[in-house]
Amino acid sequence: MNRTVFRLSAQAILGRRRGLVLALIPAALLVLALLVRALTDADLGVEATVGLGLSLALPLVALLASTAVLGPEVDDGSIVYLLCKPVSRHVIARSKFAAAWLATMALGALPVGVVAFVVDPSESRRAVAYGVGAAVAGTVYAALFIALAALTRHAVVIGLLFTLLWEGLLGSVFAGVRWLSVAAWGREVAGGLSPLVEEVGIGTAYAVIAATVVTAASVWFTGDRLRSFTLRGDE
Repeated sequence: MNRTVFRLSAQAILGRRRGLVLALIPAALLVLALLVRALTDADLGVEATVGLGLSLALPLVALLASTAVLGPEVDDGSIVYLLCKPVSRHVIARSKFAAAWLATMALGALPVGVVAFVVDPSESRRAVAYGVGAAVAGTVYAALFIALAALTRHAVVIGLLFTLLWEGLLGSVFAGVRWLSVAAWGREVAGGLSPLVEEVGIGTAYAVIAATVVTAASVWFTGDRLRSFTLRGDE
């Protein structure tokens, strides 16, 4: 990992208005958790808030963080200055992924475990399990979205469609989607750690392997895409 690239990527995530939006997402989830705790049954409340966190809040954080470390550089053309440096493109990809991953863990995955504990403090093991599951899902989301940012300038739009349609709507309607759903992989891992978490029926081993393969392939693709990147036309 290149420390300079990592530092600049972290600054891109936290700078301007993007950092404020990133902070507002977990804050809103926490406020929702407090309301749910006051108004509903603990078990139902945990499922509702964690489900929202895994399928909406977490991927949104990962999307904003991942596109921040690469998208603006492609849009303003400054990516060419970075690519002219004698640094391996795969090292650049891993450094940018590391920055996006840390932001996703801090502002996306950790809050999922926190809201589970806030809604039901008596089951700390379940909260930890949800936190670990969210960390697995968040890692995949960060890798997928940084690869998407390397592939197209419309990564935010495509990422939102993926989050809302695939992870949200279709994931809740069609059972078969769970095999290819990042949120389902995270929930399955959480279910393997706590009997209080309902598993989705794809197997913990499958969820871990799928998450590992997709993450590694996405980060590799990002580096390969940067290696062959050229600034063309309206890019």
